[in-house]
Amino acid sequence: MKKNLYTADATATGGRSGHVRSSDSVIDMPMSVPEGLGGEKGATNPEQLFAAGYAACFQQALIVIAGRENLKMDPASTVQCSVTLFQEGEGYGLSAVLDVDLKGVEPQKAIDMVNKAHQICPYSVGTRGNMEVELKVAGQPAAVSADNA
Repeated sequence: MKKNLYTADATATGGRSGHVRSSDSVIDMPMSVPEGLGGEKGATNPEQLFAAGYAACFQQALIVIAGRENLKMDPASTVQCSVTLFQEGEGYGLSAVLDVDLKGVEPQKAIDMVNKAHQICPYSVGTRGNMEVELKVAGQPAAVSADNA
């Protein structure tokens, strides 16, 4: 049974060169095409916002997995997310790379935890089958289990 936990609301005006504001005004900022594509320096873009959200959400999923396994995650552990905007034919798409550094966790255990987090993270669930997501542990490709593909 689905149980709604939270709904975020944001409004954009002007597209990639406009403005975005959340309903509570915590996010209230100008948007721009990425600087490397001719946009303004100092403004964010949808890919940066998506990368930030995915990284934070995935790290929370790792914290949940660690708790289930009676492990305490080192606070210095990180999730770095790179989101790439690409063009394919007439359409556009996104891909993501998640690079997880679980300080003090043995590499094979870290891979296992990353795979488990990939199963429960709402961003991973939402993107599965819709965009390519590559998982890495400390910069090295993580073997993705068959049920995570």
